[in-house]
Amino acid sequence: MDKEERQLDRFVREHGEDGATFAPTSVEEAIGGSFVETDEIESLQERMRGWLDVPRPVHIVGPTGSGKTALALSVAAARDQPVVWINGDELIDTGSLVGERSGKAQYKERDNFVRGVMKKKSIVRDRWVDNPLSVAVQNGATLVYNEFSRTKPAANNALLSVFEEGVLDRPGQRGQDRIVEVHPEFRAIFTSNSTEYAGVHRPQDALLDRLVGIHLDYYNRETEIAIVSSRVDEHDDETIEQVVEIVRELRDRLDLHVGTRAAVMVAEGLTVFGDDALVEVCVDVLGSKAESREEIEEVREEIEDVV
Repeated sequence: MDKEERQLDRFVREHGEDGATFAPTSVEEAIGGSFVETDEIESLQERMRGWLDVPRPVHIVGPTGSGKTALALSVAAARDQPVVWINGDELIDTGSLVGERSGKAQYKERDNFVRGVMKKKSIVRDRWVDNPLSVAVQNGATLVYNEFSRTKPAANNALLSVFEEGVLDRPGQRGQDRIVEVHPEFRAIFTSNSTEYAGVHRPQDALLDRLVGIHLDYYNRETEIAIVSSRVDEHDDETIEQVVEIVRELRDRLDLHVGTRAAVMVAEGLTVFGDDALVEVCVDVLGSKAESREEIEEVREEIEDVV
């Protein structure tokens, strides 16, 4: 490395690749006002905290609308460490997780030592940008990888060395910058829908072998009532209990995934349309899951029977 490159390295260390540094932020404030803790939820939190203390990464698996993401964020925020978020999808690749070269970094030097003579020197090189996994392992953050199983398995190979060897291999980097040691406070929480959902990939066995799996079902009646009450405060306890009872009954009757989120949405709808529109509100909330007009009519019949 010549003098000019060393100057550029020093400039980047002092000012960041784009003149600023990235710091992961906590999500505690984002969930503090809406997250409910019951005995059932606290028991799950305690299990997760125990495994993170081991330390082992935790993989929460369950049906949509069962509170996986809120649970993961609540445990992450309670660690009093930075929280880094990833939302999985088909488009994520290794670079999206680890980092990649993006644009150019430029360092300019002007020499006006000799009067009347201006010397200019410009050094340009590829600009490296750390993405969430790199940021998390270097800062001792808690990584919350939401919808983990929606990402194609090959993209997650970078996680293997993180959990097995305590290092992150960054293929796009060169020389000594390619390997990063994992900060001792780094932890990871993953959330995934059950494998029967469309768009879900089964992660590779080598990675699953290194994760602790906590499988969720829908919460019990008391917890669902507490969650709906915390999200929608315009109704009395009797109305909230009625909504939860209806949703739980429909969950057993219908060949659809009817989560706690559906109960929240029904309660929200009743604040606008009134109690007399209960059937229509339920049809609207669950209708998005139906694939045909015939299915919607079947859903309506079950709702009318329950209500």
